[in-house]
Amino acid sequence: MGELLVTYLVVVFGLGLLARLLRLPPLIGYLGAGFLLHAIGVAELSALPMLADLGVALMLFAIGLHLDLRVLLRVEVWLTAGAHMLAMTVIGAVFLAVLGLVGLAGPEPLHKLLELALVLSFSSTIMVLKVLADRDDEQSLYGRICIGVLIMQDVIAVVLIAVSTGSAPSPWSLGLLVIVPVLVVITRRWHRLGDGDLGALFGLAMALVPGYALFEYLGLSGGLGSLLMGVILSKHTGADKLARTMFTLKELLLVCFFVEIGFEGVPTLRDVIDGLSLLLLLPVQAAVYWLLLWLLGLRNRTSVLASLLLANYSEFALILAAVGVQAGWLSTQWLNALVIAVTGGFILSSLSNPLATTFGTRLAMRLPKHAPERLHRDDRPIDLANAEAVVLGMGRVGRMAYLQLRDVHGYRVLGVEHDAALVTTLRSHGFRVVEGDATDRDFWLRVREDAGVVVVVLAMPTQTANLGALGELRLVGGERPGRVISAIAKYTEDVDEFERAGLSTVVHLYAGAGETLADRAAEARAEWSDGMPRSDG
Repeated sequence: MGELLVTYLVVVFGLGLLARLLRLPPLIGYLGAGFLLHAIGVAELSALPMLADLGVALMLFAIGLHLDLRVLLRVEVWLTAGAHMLAMTVIGAVFLAVLGLVGLAGPEPLHKLLELALVLSFSSTIMVLKVLADRDDEQSLYGRICIGVLIMQDVIAVVLIAVSTGSAPSPWSLGLLVIVPVLVVITRRWHRLGDGDLGALFGLAMALVPGYALFEYLGLSGGLGSLLMGVILSKHTGADKLARTMFTLKELLLVCFFVEIGFEGVPTLRDVIDGLSLLLLLPVQAAVYWLLLWLLGLRNRTSVLASLLLANYSEFALILAAVGVQAGWLSTQWLNALVIAVTGGFILSSLSNPLATTFGTRLAMRLPKHAPERLHRDDRPIDLANAEAVVLGMGRVGRMAYLQLRDVHGYRVLGVEHDAALVTTLRSHGFRVVEGDATDRDFWLRVREDAGVVVVVLAMPTQTANLGALGELRLVGGERPGRVISAIAKYTEDVDEFERAGLSTVVHLYAGAGETLADRAAEARAEWSDGMPRSDG
């Protein structure tokens, strides 16, 4: 067992490092490692499938920690997901039928071609979420659209698999209508566990016990259960820290997912040809996504980045194919071809979605543009021409900075906040606020006429977010002579980090509170002394 584990580590790390040296995403190396280990006869680790499933579950749990389910109600999500599935099912069925006619794939009945085409219209949850996490773009507009589309596809895929296997969720699954609200109530104070080992174990337990294990036991998708547990915890303090704490474990387990794909079987030359033929559908898939999003008023950059990211095949295609082979209605040839297609889709998606979004941005510039007034409301240019000060993050600290700048120093102030509900509340109280994520480059690319802004305050709740916003601001040329950028920091090491980043105006949260408290106490004492009667002696 020890020698086998060492072999895995050497091959997986070695090919991952080779991919990195070739300036390719490491996951291409992990995919290659799986195929190489299988081809040279190395036995599959018995725990590999379980570890791969746990990696998927933790990935979805982490996404749930940042997810606002209201995104599913947006027309650009449900309409795009539904229309794309319908269009690609028809196009895909015709394409598969043509492959059968020319002898590149085995012929299948029409209803099976439609079912296969439907599954091929789905995008890979793992691939898309990993790219978004690597870019730190989960909260960007195109990232939220992608995540919403994926959730809808995953729900439909689970139903399709249940129908294909002839199984249905357990009647006990109705108990979730009671269990979920109870979990919402009893986990309200979970953040008091802290972000140490006990807090991390709590997060792991929530993702894998009431999430993955319970949902699987009830005949539902364990991944969706993990996602839901993340959503339950997402509205409370500590969700960001929990996601960061579990990041390394999640990434290591996801390596197992990519390695496991190589053990699906050794494809023949015919399988390779059939699988590569299926890749011809991916440009069509991307084009349909772009067209739908463009027609809904999204900017080209948003539409292109989402389309490139969603242009791959889902791991659910392999699951359904395995079910079909086991049930006898699908030939083994299709399973091996789909292994090639899914793997090839991952590789193409990795190449077309590098860490930087420069390629997508350049491609977007070549496409027809909307008039500004026809753009989607969340994708329109943001005019800062009338603002002199901008506060990024309108939590308690941000609100106080806003009021101080406006009422004491007389600046025209604009707040930026990513929480739509909080934006609505603040506007009702007279604040000038726009909805946007200051850590998202899209936000800064949409900003125009900001020459009058002389003060920028970084007041978001996490150090990572504030540093991210600072980085994006600098990349778009937002740091210019005469403009002061200031930040709030919770810890001394955070102050040092900001100072190393070149900021001279950094306020330690607790030190600032102490100074204010001392000033207020001294002022109160002076007022009391002024009101005391004077002694003649």
